[in-house]
Amino acid sequence: MSAHPSQAANGGNLTFRRAVAADVEGIVALVNSAYRGESSRAGWTTEADLLDGQRTDTEEISRLLGAGDSVILLCLLGGEIAGSVHLEKAGATTAYMGMLVIRPMLQGRGIGKWLMETAERFARTGWGASRMQMQVISLRHELIAYYRRRGYRPTGGIRPFPATDPKFGLPRVGGLMFEVLEKPLLPPP
Repeated sequence: MSAHPSQAANGGNLTFRRAVAADVEGIVALVNSAYRGESSRAGWTTEADLLDGQRTDTEEISRLLGAGDSVILLCLLGGEIAGSVHLEKAGATTAYMGMLVIRPMLQGRGIGKWLMETAERFARTGWGASRMQMQVISLRHELIAYYRRRGYRPTGGIRPFPATDPKFGLPRVGGLMFEVLEKPLLPPP
């Protein structure tokens, strides 16, 4: 992937590329720092009030990188990893987007928007996907609103949170569920 014609709010150029095995530990650290623990509180995407524990580990990220029809895209700012997103081909016309993260201290600068657009373009042009799906914890109203502003709509689908698997985190509140959101991926004009 090449440089995106965007400028981050702090004036640095954003570039995007596919993650490789050497990136695994950096991705794990980034994802866990953006979702869980005190470091996540520097950004607005924290799940620290809902879940304890880790969000991912090297085993999961390595598996995602090695799986067919699965890719992790990195967003680089000044050569450093600023964000990442996992994409998976979920059917003939559907792609799944998950683990979209921006380094907490860089959130709110438009980097997430550029990374989402890059992920959507990758799914559309690389896999021929005509729609993107994601799932968001239903209690994350501000995050669902963020995705709605970017064209994602609730499908009515609800999935249970894997509360019995500590690899996904340890719930601090009851009733955690995932809400399924979807966006049509239109061909470029």
